[in-house]
Amino acid sequence: MTRSYNFLLFDGFSNLCLANMVEPLRAANTLAGQDLYAWQFYSPDGAPVQSSSGLQVAPHGAMGFESGDALVVMPSYGYLEHSVPDTHRALRRAATRHPKLAGLDTGSWLLAHAGLLEGHRATIHWDELSRFEEAFPDVEVVQERYVIDRNRITCSGALAVYDLATALILADHGPLLSMEVAHLLMNRSEPSAASPQMKSEDRLVNRVLAVMQSTLDAPVLIKDIARRLGCSQKKIETRVLAELGITPQALYRRLRLNLARKLAVETQQSVAEIASRCGYENPSAMTRAFRAQFGQTPTAYRSGS
Repeated sequence: MTRSYNFLLFDGFSNLCLANMVEPLRAANTLAGQDLYAWQFYSPDGAPVQSSSGLQVAPHGAMGFESGDALVVMPSYGYLEHSVPDTHRALRRAATRHPKLAGLDTGSWLLAHAGLLEGHRATIHWDELSRFEEAFPDVEVVQERYVIDRNRITCSGALAVYDLATALILADHGPLLSMEVAHLLMNRSEPSAASPQMKSEDRLVNRVLAVMQSTLDAPVLIKDIARRLGCSQKKIETRVLAELGITPQALYRRLRLNLARKLAVETQQSVAEIASRCGYENPSAMTRAFRAQFGQTPTAYRSGS
């Protein structure tokens, strides 16, 4: 099922805030090979809006009677000028058509002024915390990077928005896709790394991933990985399943097929060459596995058909 996000942008919104929300969703779609998320952009009156750095965005229209899974409110700079009765009424109307409401950066202020955060925990850009707490005593104000309290989501600033987006992907689709998104966007790679590695929070799982990613062209048995790491195969199976919700064998296969997809899109290598680089002796076997994973053959995926 596709989750739909409607972004309500105001003049002065933050480019970085918007990108850090949308790009992880886009990456999740790319990695999953399907539209897990969809989004559209709106402004209060349908006119183009200009970000704090001068980028102009032509919205899909004015926020009227659109519905979706979540409304994301983004004023950023100049939010007090946007906190007017017309805005509050529009947000209250939108709240009836969106199960979840999110205020990014200073969007929390507009939601609170519209009476949509009463009885909820919420945060805001930390420069505004004291003012926010004084203005809205019915809101439990906390100094956190982001807060998800039932059907209300608030976030403190642009960099924290990335953490929020990956947390939402984690909640919707599990830890493996969230980790793959972080890897694709290079959030956890070392700055000097020539070939960034996908990483987990679990130390043993992280070591297993390192071995797997260094042997994609010549896969080894899980029992041999266990021997190399000085632990039992059962321990690896238990920890990988607990951390990523997938067996080590399936994880290894997914890593190899992710590489195959990357090579299909970014190179002109033949299917046989791709298969060899991904540890498949038989190109037909790789093609079958690729189609089972992504719904298309490597050739069709490359052509975008």
